[in-house]
Amino acid sequence: MRERISTYKGQSVEITYDRDKCIHAAECGRGSAALFDAAKDPWCDPDSVDAETAMAVVARCPTGALTAKRLGEDVPSASTQNNTIQVNPDGPLYVAGDLTVEGQPAGPRLALCRCGASKNKPFCDRSHGKIDFRDAGPVNCDPKDGSTETGPLNIAPVPDGPVLIDGPFELRAASGRVAMRGKRAALCRCGASANKPFCDGSHSKAGFTSD
Repeated sequence: MRERISTYKGQSVEITYDRDKCIHAAECGRGSAALFDAAKDPWCDPDSVDAETAMAVVARCPTGALTAKRLGEDVPSASTQNNTIQVNPDGPLYVAGDLTVEGQPAGPRLALCRCGASKNKPFCDRSHGKIDFRDAGPVNCDPKDGSTETGPLNIAPVPDGPVLIDGPFELRAASGRVAMRGKRAALCRCGASANKPFCDGSHSKAGFTSD
């Protein structure tokens, strides 16, 4: 079986790549063609740029497929202090912050499927493109206050149901508008809700299964 996680160690930065989380958003190559070049083997060269650039480019990865740490540090560097959920038009939910999935550390960034077709649920695997999933990403609400809190955000997929979010977060519409600040939400992952990105119970009518 092909190894799904690869590590690229430079003189000052170590970069890890998790193929199962990658949806080829191509932010890495756009950030630095020298650091990430698919035409080369290995395709990642941490010593091709300075450490600050390497850390900044890796932080652009929206799914957490790429993580980086300076050598001598114990943990990968997080890309954000507050927990954010960004609706991606016709695509997944990009989540960033202090994240756990079912109580287990999940890294600083990930992409959650919201079309219902991913074979790597609850994570996105780009199946939204194959099934022609369409949702421009509006969010029909406004924040009730201007406060922001920090703390861990737990993501708990309900079998054959929504994803439950527990912890402080800021939800942003596809336009970038802050639509909600809260501590709990049930987010649609079947693709059928009429109130996306929130669950409205449509998974039952649609016969959604999370297997």
